[in-house]
Amino acid sequence: MRKIVEKSVLGKAWVVADDNFGDNVTLVEKILNRRGINTEADRNLFLNPSIKEYMPDPFVLQDMDVAVRLIADAVQNKQKIAIYGDYDVDGITSTAIMVKYMRAVGADVIWHLPTREGEGYGLNDEAIQEIANAGADLIITVDCGISGNKEIDFAKSLGLKVVVTDHHSPDSQLPDANAIVNPKRNDDTSGLTYLAGVGVAFLTLVALNREMKSRGLGIDNSELMGYMDLVALGTVCDTMPLVGLNRAFVTTGLKVFGLQQNLGLRVLMEVAGIKKVSVYAIGFALGPRLNAAGRLDSAGPALDLLLTDNPLIARDLAEKLHQMNQERIDIQNAIMLRAIELADNCCASGKCSLFVCGDNWHGGVMGIIAGRLKDKYNLPSCVATRSDGVVNGSGRSIAGVDLGKIIHDALAAGVISEGGGHAAAAGFSLPVEQEQAFCEFLEKAVKEQLNGEMPAPEVLVDAELDAGGATMRLVKSLMEMEPFGQGNPEPMLVLHGAVLRGVTTMGNGAHLRGTVATSTGGQLPFVGFNLVGTKVGDFLLDDENTNTKIMLLGRLKENEYNGRVNAQFFLEDVAI
Repeated sequence: MRKIVEKSVLGKAWVVADDNFGDNVTLVEKILNRRGINTEADRNLFLNPSIKEYMPDPFVLQDMDVAVRLIADAVQNKQKIAIYGDYDVDGITSTAIMVKYMRAVGADVIWHLPTREGEGYGLNDEAIQEIANAGADLIITVDCGISGNKEIDFAKSLGLKVVVTDHHSPDSQLPDANAIVNPKRNDDTSGLTYLAGVGVAFLTLVALNREMKSRGLGIDNSELMGYMDLVALGTVCDTMPLVGLNRAFVTTGLKVFGLQQNLGLRVLMEVAGIKKVSVYAIGFALGPRLNAAGRLDSAGPALDLLLTDNPLIARDLAEKLHQMNQERIDIQNAIMLRAIELADNCCASGKCSLFVCGDNWHGGVMGIIAGRLKDKYNLPSCVATRSDGVVNGSGRSIAGVDLGKIIHDALAAGVISEGGGHAAAAGFSLPVEQEQAFCEFLEKAVKEQLNGEMPAPEVLVDAELDAGGATMRLVKSLMEMEPFGQGNPEPMLVLHGAVLRGVTTMGNGAHLRGTVATSTGGQLPFVGFNLVGTKVGDFLLDDENTNTKIMLLGRLKENEYNGRVNAQFFLEDVAI
């Protein structure tokens, strides 16, 4: 690695991977090389993702053959099937595609999504009893179930069969389900561990439809492909890496979004003011509104929206979710202020991890706040609420720290009573008297994974270029790398040779707009969101720095205003 800047205005080092690419390599090829995509064949596959190229035989997943036979038998024998999901977007979309398929093949299907506050994540005995009382013969779990050993034993004691489809890391002992489809099983060799729960559910449906067709009961594959908007939605919102099959899922899903076949999604886009769907719109506009239901109450309205064919119901549900999301934002902002105070105290002690906890905080926003703290302090962050002698929380992690493993290890060590997750995100519960023990366990485990070193305040840069080269032509080249998201972020660029010109505030006064002059004699506009009040904002707004030669760190994007399209730089940091 080579340091471009030792210390920026924000106090960060900007680093870039060394290269020996020569002069005949395009900027996009250089970026892909730095991301490990360095053969022509790999680049072509990456830049032209398709389901046809990436789709594996779904039976490569362990237990898939057993799972689809059990499900097909239940459908063929007119048995009642229960879909048991989760209250986040991944769980909601997983449930939606399963229910849609079951309805399409004429199955007798019911569903259950647990409440975050009342039932918590995963299976629970009371819900299983209700499912049994409703006359179900088979439970199919989606985005959950891999840690439900006790609950699955209970279900089987009631005479229910259980098929688990999940993507979370298993405990040391797999549950005694009739079939378990999970690429994170130790004996699974599919290599599909990066899939979201909805991705696993979709592959299960592909395999199931093949089995159903052999019995004369399946649906046309084009109808299955119509679920890809929901698969993309769950994959993006669960922050799964947009590589491999996920990349093909999201690329195809965005095209299906454009067809607006799902009434509920179409109306939700209208209510949210989204004119063109993108990964950003999915992650920051649609996802939060769908998540809001499960965060504040029950995820049922979100699932109902995705399943309804009634325009009036769709409009009512979409507006309800929109309102609930605003309530969630208000709750979140109030808690965030206190969480930052506690985090500042935690950082003052030199810790490698953050754990903040408050009395009776709303559990539905713990994960969001953990993510914000992680971004702000560049530390693995856990945020929890203390109520009735129990601490419930969520965590978000940085690169290099597998938080899911830490939570699983804490569970195995008896430090927490419940927990699960993956490298980037996890959830947990523990008795309040174990709170200090968990803090100590978390800190020790994070230090071990970081080899005792504090996470360096570094920014990994994809490429550097002269500011004069930041043109619409380059924007269009960079757009070939879409879709952007987790695992394939928008390229982080450093622009040299820029001279600061005018800067003003915009919007609610928290954002900046300005221009820099380039060495080619042109002007490049830039925007900086939430920079007012930061060191970068102070630097840019200081009149003494006008006409100063600076380096810019950020991302180059297309901007459309009054029918005109131009290149605009989205600024994150500055260096002299």
